[in-house]
Amino acid sequence: MPFKSPFPEVPPLPDQNVHDLFFNSARLPEKDYVLHVDGLTGEKRTRSEFVERVRVGASALCQPQPEGPGVGGEGEIVGILSHNSLDYITLIHSLLALTTPFALLSAHGTAYELAYAIRTSKATCLFVGPDLYTVALEAAREVGLAEERIFVLSGRVKGKKSMANLIDSALERRTPVLPVRPAKKDTLAYLVFSSGTTGLPKAVMVTHGNIAFAYLQSSITYQASGLPVPEYPPVGLAFLPFYHTYGLHMICMRGFSLPVTFVVIPNWDADLVLRLVPKYRINILYMIPSALHQLVHHKKLRPEDFATVASILCGAAHLPPLLAELFRKAIKAGPEFAFAEGFGMSEVTISASRQPTPTMFNGRIPPALGSVGLLQPGMEGMIVREDGTEAGVSEQGELWLRGGNVVPGYWGNEEATRKTFSDGWLKTGDQFKVDALGRLYFVERAKDTLKVSGLQVAPSEIEALLMAHPERLVVDACVAGVSGGRTSDEKVPRAWVVLSETGRMRGRREVIQKLDEWTRKNLSKYKWLRGGIDAVDEIPKSPTGKVLRRALQDHHENEKRKPHARL
Repeated sequence: MPFKSPFPEVPPLPDQNVHDLFFNSARLPEKDYVLHVDGLTGEKRTRSEFVERVRVGASALCQPQPEGPGVGGEGEIVGILSHNSLDYITLIHSLLALTTPFALLSAHGTAYELAYAIRTSKATCLFVGPDLYTVALEAAREVGLAEERIFVLSGRVKGKKSMANLIDSALERRTPVLPVRPAKKDTLAYLVFSSGTTGLPKAVMVTHGNIAFAYLQSSITYQASGLPVPEYPPVGLAFLPFYHTYGLHMICMRGFSLPVTFVVIPNWDADLVLRLVPKYRINILYMIPSALHQLVHHKKLRPEDFATVASILCGAAHLPPLLAELFRKAIKAGPEFAFAEGFGMSEVTISASRQPTPTMFNGRIPPALGSVGLLQPGMEGMIVREDGTEAGVSEQGELWLRGGNVVPGYWGNEEATRKTFSDGWLKTGDQFKVDALGRLYFVERAKDTLKVSGLQVAPSEIEALLMAHPERLVVDACVAGVSGGRTSDEKVPRAWVVLSETGRMRGRREVIQKLDEWTRKNLSKYKWLRGGIDAVDEIPKSPTGKVLRRALQDHHENEKRKPHARL
């Protein structure tokens, strides 16, 4: 029997644009408050100013060129390529109000990666940050997207209007504000890239109904905690990338269920974070394990600077309990300090589980060390053995999930959708255990993908690139995760390659150097082969042709443990 969430059920969802849920249904104080602060410039926007910019922005986006970009029509998909900014949040909410889907593109992507993402998402135009305009233009040319369809999100690019310019112009011209367009539960809201359980990155389809369900899940769990609505908005630091599911929802969407002030910075910068935490008296930190690791070992960390920090939410990758304890000690946290961890993925919109607080369920289900918590409201789960039968209590198996936050599938990829989704169940590809109280425990990743600094890395993407080297240096390749990350259980990519005849003539050392340069040129830094490259006689495979990655990984780790090992 599937196990269910112990939280109250999510009420039936009506067909509605999620914009109405965000801005017309939230429990908020009557007095306006500062919603966003630019951590670099100090610019502030209140909640009412933000809502006005969203509504005016939606109208401005629909204006035909040259007054506006003329987006918002049938079949339009807007690609967004930018580091975090205040206007990034405005743009996505304007597009939601228009029911115009947007595709979130990695701000760290190379032209090679971006061209793949634009093709896969079928983006019809791009909004980009000024520092990324050149790489966006290169990728657009590769896929045949005209430069006239590239717009600027913020900042300045010669001959281009920014989102801020469009809104300011619409306000000056008193452009009529368009009504919010109606949406159904299955109306596509956005696309976000995930490697799924295997294969190349895929565009996850997230609907208005998925977002609404996840939003209500967070409201239900907050009510279950018994905590009151804060009289004054707590202050959170927003460095998580908005193109990533975790940052998108925690900063750009869930911030409307309760009053919160977000200090937004473009990306992670440990030195900047250590300056801003005391400057803005930060109360909430949204973290990933690798960033936490940097803070713990940073020479400028001072416990007194973190005196106002009351809680940390950690996601995107498994948080080693030792790292959490090291951070507590580093900032001299008191017993009231809250450290929350859960499990999530893009295919469940954001979150599948969360830690219970001591006040929930009258203490019947206390938090447990090493657990990622309980299923979110309205969800069911199963632990499934390799033979497809259901596992017992505390028995390891693959976690399957079902609920209104589970997405319908992958955009334009029916084969991957069939493999990952079945009768409403999502096959996560991750190994878990569940105890008698319904608390989940992560065991290991069974799928081919690995995570580096909280970001997914698809081995098949790197393998395909190695095989595509213009000099055809290899005839077979395998990529897998090996030890070497910032935390004890974080893996880094390593490649094993079989040299072609041309590769053998060039020699092992020259080929490895060329392949390393090739991957660094075409892949984001977190995908670089930090675990090394090795030339082997053959890639081990099963009788059915499946690559035996574990055999290569185990051999590498065993060799690494030997005295004076040279890898």
